[in-house]
Amino acid sequence: MYRCFPIALMLFAAPPATAQNVSQRQPVTLPAGSGPPPVSTQPTMVVEPVAMMIAACDADGDGRVTRAELTACVARSFAAIDTAHAGSIGYIGYGDWALKWLGDANALPSPFSVDADNDNRITLAELQDALAHAFDRLDKDHDGVLTRAELLTIRASTGGTEGRGKRGH
Repeated sequence: MYRCFPIALMLFAAPPATAQNVSQRQPVTLPAGSGPPPVSTQPTMVVEPVAMMIAACDADGDGRVTRAELTACVARSFAAIDTAHAGSIGYIGYGDWALKWLGDANALPSPFSVDADNDNRITLAELQDALAHAFDRLDKDHDGVLTRAELLTIRASTGGTEGRGKRGH
């Protein structure tokens, strides 16, 4: 029954088609207990935080990211966080890196998945390896170059709010 709700709402809110007194309109009521309104099933395009970071590594501005561009970009981003030049950063440092490059300190990949040797420190080699795996996963045509289209993820959308994070608005 709620399928008629948008149409009924438009008809109720629309100006009268003929000259009639507005007070003659009857309000539209929906039956109680007929279930939730229908939801949209249109696909939604999203970009993973790691894909946004990879897109930012397009050094020559051609809309494509090569492995060489990604490798150089990750090295620059790591050096910017490893200000002590220790060769590794702790999980807090990784959170700072993730906030700057992924948009959120808690974005994936997590420091636990990047820290391959589980020493609670992340080296440039570990970060390079984690992002190389993300590059391979996103490289749908396996040509060694990521386009903007490959960086998009298309998901079915239910139109509801379930499954949304703290920024789901």
